[in-house]
Amino acid sequence: MQAMPDPLSVLDSVNDGVYVTDTERRIRYWNPSAQRITGWTAGDIIGKSCYDDVLCHEDKDGRRLCGEEHCPLHRAIVTGNSSSVPIIVFAKRKDGSRVPVRVSVAPVHDAGGRVIGGVETFRDLSLEIRDFQRAQKIQARAMRLDVPPDPRITFKSHTVAVDIVGGDFVTACQLDEDRYGFLLADVSGHGIAAGLYTLCLYPLWKEHRELLHRPRKFAETISRGLCDLMDEEGAFAAATCGMIDLASNTLQVTGAGNPEPLLFRADGSVQKIDCTGLPLGIMTGAAYSEVTVPFNSGDSLLLATDGATEVTLQQGGRLGVDGLVDVLARAGYPRTDVELSAVEKALLLFSDRVRFDDDLTLLELRRQ
Repeated sequence: MQAMPDPLSVLDSVNDGVYVTDTERRIRYWNPSAQRITGWTAGDIIGKSCYDDVLCHEDKDGRRLCGEEHCPLHRAIVTGNSSSVPIIVFAKRKDGSRVPVRVSVAPVHDAGGRVIGGVETFRDLSLEIRDFQRAQKIQARAMRLDVPPDPRITFKSHTVAVDIVGGDFVTACQLDEDRYGFLLADVSGHGIAAGLYTLCLYPLWKEHRELLHRPRKFAETISRGLCDLMDEEGAFAAATCGMIDLASNTLQVTGAGNPEPLLFRADGSVQKIDCTGLPLGIMTGAAYSEVTVPFNSGDSLLLATDGATEVTLQQGGRLGVDGLVDVLARAGYPRTDVELSAVEKALLLFSDRVRFDDDLTLLELRRQ
């Protein structure tokens, strides 16, 4: 019988870059393809930590990932779980340039099942990334918060896409001197197909946003438009839309399958706004309702896609809306100095995953 090859010789032969670390993320193995892709030799990198001044991974938005929780390999080691989908990051080459790579990570266990390190495989995406980045820029232009400075109210959004192009859509506009409209939508799935559907939402938003004076009418109109586009594929868009009237201090909101909006009152209480409805584009002739609530000085409204509420927990189960409220409280929200990016990190800390399995978007509307 022919002898089986040594495992390391197999890894030396694969076309993807591969490296293995201990639990401190010190690199113990570095294959030839890793050198070919990055320029770093085994001599340059063995014994160093992956977060030293070598790979210095960044995400698609230029955010450094090597500071603990956002590092995919660190998450694999601390959770004991492999990545469920490949992750696009940008690694630093030896010459200082950045190379886009699609990475997968997994923990390394000893014979007793104890985590003793991590392994990352990565593939060069240089030939593909340019089109992805162009698509991302087009999508970002479609999702501007088109609101002028107003001392009475502020709008903020924060999106984390699974891929470079995501399936969440968020925007807002000024309807008249005292009224503002907003839309947060989550197209089923993620990636390029979902991203294309978000671009279908943009012209529908531009054409019909004046209907946000009656949010349910807006939802019904957008849903009909999406039915024509999504019927054959079985896709849909969970959404929340609404209008704020600063003159009357009211908020009108219509729900279409997104998690319940959270209204943080100036007195410290939190109200979940019950505004359930079918996702947009799922059924021709779907009818929607709207809820009107007070929205006064010092109040904040936070909307989220289900990427926030369906985070799977280390102890099992999913976070849910009540769990999201708890995470927000632990993060210090709704204090004005708490950024939405800090909420994202707090959610990741509660999860049992290497990264979020779904696109995540938060939209905040804060009365001053």
